[in-house]
Amino acid sequence: MALMITDECINCDVCEPECPNEAIYPGEEIYEIDPNKCTECVGHYDTPQCVEVCPVDCIPKDPEHVETEDVLMIKYKLLTGKE
Repeated sequence: MALMITDECINCDVCEPECPNEAIYPGEEIYEIDPNKCTECVGHYDTPQCVEVCPVDCIPKDPEHVETEDVLMIKYKLLTGKE
């Protein structure tokens, strides 16, 4: 399942550089996550790094983009070219 950033985001800029897939980007008002690039850090780390560094706890799982860990691993392999 991809993650999302809620409107509780304070635009502190700490999540964007932590994303290994470059899925986080500045939106019109708050940071946003591209669900096509978000693997919840599967393949890179044991836990989502954006969630780890977020000071306001505004990065939950996105219920509109439900994916299993196997699907996230496939997405990771496609994004990184690793097999």
